[in-house]
Amino acid sequence: MQSDNWFLYEVFIRSKNGMAHKHAGSVHAQDAETAILSARDLYTRRGEASSLWIIRSKDIIASDPAESGELYDPADDKIYRHPTFYSVPDGVKNM
Repeated sequence: MQSDNWFLYEVFIRSKNGMAHKHAGSVHAQDAETAILSARDLYTRRGEASSLWIIRSKDIIASDPAESGELYDPADDKIYRHPTFYSVPDGVKNM
């Protein structure tokens, strides 16, 4: 079997309905159907998942950590988005 027909897929698992999917790891497979079966066998052997997301690694787009200042700077001038901008009323115990 030639290795140039295999792709790297990232596996995300949701443990229960209503929870967020979390990255569990990666699998190599020739297609998406095989990747989901491999991920099921590898990451959900004990029934700890309610759903799987399988994504080809090459399709993931990520920001560059070196450019985080430029990416997040526009939010710095919007102080109303920070919780320190608001005062908590005296009667409120848990917020």
